[in-house]
Amino acid sequence: MFIRRALITAAIVIAAIGSASPAYARGGHGGGGHGGGCYRAASGDCVERPTWAPSRPPGAAAPCVDGTWSFSEHRSGACSGRGGVAR
Repeated sequence: MFIRRALITAAIVIAAIGSASPAYARGGHGGGGHGGGCYRAASGDCVERPTWAPSRPPGAAAPCVDGTWSFSEHRSGACSGRGGVAR
């Protein structure tokens, strides 16, 4: 009985880890390698994490005070935790 519970628990943990991984699996904007990865937004979309670039990357929503670019879907989330929107 103990072994059965342990196997069921392990299966649940593995399933939970596997379902959470795709949100962070994509490496960079559009898979292009900016290196920021992405997060799961409230909409359910995988949104690019803020990333540094010398000029506006494709799809960037706003420049942040810290020099990164935000890909946020909403104004309220743009550059959150990065000093706000630069301009």
